[in-house]
Amino acid sequence: MNKLILLIILGSIISLLGTAIGAFIGVGIKNPSKQLLSILIGFAGGLMLAVVVFDLIPEALQNWSFINTAITCLCGIILVSLIDNRLQDKKVDRNIKMALITAVGLMIHNFPEGVIMGCGFAAGSSLGIKMSIIIAIHDIPEGIAIAAPLRASKMKRFKILIYTIATATPTIIGTFIGTYIGKLSTNALGLSLSFASGIMLYVVCGEMIPESESTLGVIGGIIFGLVIISLL
Repeated sequence: MNKLILLIILGSIISLLGTAIGAFIGVGIKNPSKQLLSILIGFAGGLMLAVVVFDLIPEALQNWSFINTAITCLCGIILVSLIDNRLQDKKVDRNIKMALITAVGLMIHNFPEGVIMGCGFAAGSSLGIKMSIIIAIHDIPEGIAIAAPLRASKMKRFKILIYTIATATPTIIGTFIGTYIGKLSTNALGLSLSFASGIMLYVVCGEMIPESESTLGVIGGIIFGLVIISLL
């Protein structure tokens, strides 16, 4: 049992590295120009769009019906649009709002990822470690997607790193739960993936791409996202 707990902790640390690497990429550029930030946000938006359309939604459809997936995705879009309107009324900085909404969607998405990883540990330690590595690579663009708009808002780098890495904590919680459950409900997985997809679609199409104004950045992000998905 102690060995299993150590493996879970190791897998959790590996999975967190992906978000951390993305965060460091997002804040690593000194005194970025407006054009560079535009390209970076566009690239992150393109990455997220590729992940949602070619990864999350297909995964949800494998675990849930098309109707349930579409309705839950729409619910995510409606909810985040209401939050968006409230934040606009309070005159919150556009870039901070973009990062906040993205973080909410990613935290919802990261929990089932952790449960899947935990189920891998329950089935065998090698499978759990393999899943944690895959999740780490998968989470790099997610770290960029949160860090880039926060960087544009002139927030201090240390705070950006802390806030971005914090969004990955549901993965750790999900890992421990998944290890002891041993089997994930397909309905719960489908609901989480669909809802998170709706939130991310809204923030990418309604916030990140319009804010970026960099067509090449968005296209580059989509292509890179497709490469990552195909490799994994």
